[in-house]
Amino acid sequence: MANRLKMVQKELLFILFSQHWSIRKISRSNNIHRKTVNRYYQEWVQLNQSPPALVLNDDATLPSPDSAISAAQIVPPGEKQLPTEGVVHFQVPPDPDQQLINIACRSKAFHFHEHIYQKLNAGQTARSIFQDLVIESGYTGSYDCIKRYVRKLRKRSPKLYARLETPPGEEAQVDFGLGAPTLYQGRYKKPWLFVMTLSYSRKSYQEVVWRQDVETFILCHENAFRFFGGVPKTIKLDTLKSAVLRAHLYEPELNPNYLALAQHYHFAPLPCKIKSPQQKGKVENNINYVQDNALTGKRFDCLEAQNQYLRHWNKTWASTRIHGTTKRQVNLMFDEEKVSLQPLPAESLVLFKIGTRKVNMVDSHIEVNGAYYPIPPRYMGQQVTVHFNSQWVKVFYQQALIQCLSTVAKGSFHPDHSCLPANKNFSQDKYIQYLFRRCAEIGPAVTKWARLAEQQRQQRAYRSIQGIVALTKKYPEAIINQACQQSIDHHAVSYHVVKSVIDQLQSQQQLQIEIQFTQQADVIRSPLEYQQLLLTEVTHG
Repeated sequence: MANRLKMVQKELLFILFSQHWSIRKISRSNNIHRKTVNRYYQEWVQLNQSPPALVLNDDATLPSPDSAISAAQIVPPGEKQLPTEGVVHFQVPPDPDQQLINIACRSKAFHFHEHIYQKLNAGQTARSIFQDLVIESGYTGSYDCIKRYVRKLRKRSPKLYARLETPPGEEAQVDFGLGAPTLYQGRYKKPWLFVMTLSYSRKSYQEVVWRQDVETFILCHENAFRFFGGVPKTIKLDTLKSAVLRAHLYEPELNPNYLALAQHYHFAPLPCKIKSPQQKGKVENNINYVQDNALTGKRFDCLEAQNQYLRHWNKTWASTRIHGTTKRQVNLMFDEEKVSLQPLPAESLVLFKIGTRKVNMVDSHIEVNGAYYPIPPRYMGQQVTVHFNSQWVKVFYQQALIQCLSTVAKGSFHPDHSCLPANKNFSQDKYIQYLFRRCAEIGPAVTKWARLAEQQRQQRAYRSIQGIVALTKKYPEAIINQACQQSIDHHAVSYHVVKSVIDQLQSQQQLQIEIQFTQQADVIRSPLEYQQLLLTEVTHG
């Protein structure tokens, strides 16, 4: 099976082919067999259709490092080249911002330090620098050597960050660390150490917990706000799932419960960038301070014992210390900041669960905890997001609130059907009231008939009453009222009896109309005319 080169090696070979390097020269400089180079050369020829002059048996070898790199290429103008044997040495002008690798370094990349440093500052990657060195400077080392050297240079060039100071009451920073070993189910285990630090005064709140779920995270926030006696305007936090569902540089997606906490306490949550602990350096340093100063070498039998110890340590030592950056006592600075904090709300946040539901295609309801809640019919068949707890149910469609209802007992339907059409939101009592109201509109006999039917058959009577009301679509109300009266007179309160009487009354009315029409027809002679005709026949007979 033929050797298959990596893509970076293949790209490098194509570049060398275009530079008219011989196959032997390429083979020696890259430690690749000539047959493999020749195979990729044929592929490159097919792609380009116009191969350059390339001698397959060319004996030219790649210049050695001392012949390939001249003093004019490496030694800057005005510097003296040191005469040595076998290796060309060069001097680099001193630069306080540039920490050079030790001159005794054996890396082949060291001889190309100036070129690598310039290309790295220009934004080139290690792969791009490697390719340029092979073509331009006759580099004979491996790509991994350049990659390691570039990594070292980046470590020697620290990134500068700007220090941001905040006014009183403006910001707090939140993060988790590890607490001291605590007895848990028969063995010692380190709990999570929650820390919230006010950015101005460095006043901090510490609490150890076993979990980092959203309920615990929110409860720690509320405990910290009560400890401070107020709420800062913004909170910087990490991208843990209890607060941030999806991390993003510009628009991170917050956990709905944590967003509700921010709205309830009127603060702005500001998630930091991923892998950017320097953006919340104050709380990072405070976590280290708590771990090193308060918890090192300690063990506790329960969480409450450790929290009680942290409260005492905070009051006695942490809050009374002179802070190393501000050079002032933490408590004195907190007294200045406390008046700038936002007031606490009257009630704590009520937590809720989150789920998705599909709106029923038949009655436009959703099921939550075994109960049923109506949804506007235009969302039938759609997936909706539900926030619910023991007090209320909120329904969202594409982050827009479409329904908010109080909870009802399991197995029951919510009585508020105002979102449904008027003809679809009847309850049983409302529907019965509607039937008797329609009976009263038809006539008093119909109302009396309906009451008698309800008295005799109870629930089964409402279907019969519904049938009587439906007769108004086909028959006049007067006939229906008359038929109901006859049904009552004969003590036969039944829909079929009323329908039969209505048909008879309709037939009698139709017959009377036909008889009246027959007596008044022009083709029918009067009796006097028949009498005269009879007398005439007798006289002439």
